[in-house]
Amino acid sequence: MKKMKKNNLYQGLPPQIPKEIFETLAENDNVRIQRIISDDHTSPPGFWYDQEESEWVLILDGAAKIEYFDESEVSLNVGDALLIPPRTKHRVIYTAPRTIWLAVHFS
Repeated sequence: MKKMKKNNLYQGLPPQIPKEIFETLAENDNVRIQRIISDDHTSPPGFWYDQEESEWVLILDGAAKIEYFDESEVSLNVGDALLIPPRTKHRVIYTAPRTIWLAVHFS
């Protein structure tokens, strides 16, 4: 049996985070799991995510706010999870300093 590599999602954070960090932790043809580190980062003006796959996000540390194309918003705090269906236009309009997300993208 192959040994599994242990990960700690709270370790290995750089002291400075000039741009958002996306780290793929595991993936196959149908699923991609990422750790995302945000530090007061937001989506650029006029930019919308419009993904072909579903995305489930969980806030492990910090806080964030998502805006949908219809102008509705959802605030996320530690422990909050959100499922974003495919082709749902959305953007990040707020992140607290050193926010850590767990994101699972799947078809």
